Amino acid sequence: MKFSKDHEWVTVSGGIATIGISTHAQEQLGDVVFVDLPKKGRVVKAHESVATVESVKAASDVYVPVSGEVVEVNAELAGDPALVNRAPEAEGWFMKVKLSNEAELAELMDKTANDKFVS
Repeated sequence: MKFSKDHEWVTVSGGIATIGISTHAQEQLGDVVFVDLPKKGRVVKAHESVATVESVKAASDVYVPVSGEVVEVNAELAGDPALVNRAPEAEGWFMKVKLSNEAELAELMDKTANDKFVS
């Protein structure tokens, strides 16, 4: 798992990146009440705002840490946005992106670097 400075996480399998917000990000947001996800097929560029997550405290943009095409979104979040709070770095993922530039992954932090970054 890799992390961005915007508090998103990425895992990659077979050229497909699964992306969500970090545990740290969901802790800062509080109880998530709504998630607005990008449309399947949308072409995204690294660091672009592609989604919105709303909590009882605030609304925040979600930035995609890698470039590519959105090939899937987590439809479960529409009916159960609190899944982001319960499993932010697992079942609470936001989208899957077919990578167009795998070199961008090198810009992301590993867990140790991310833990230092957020402390």
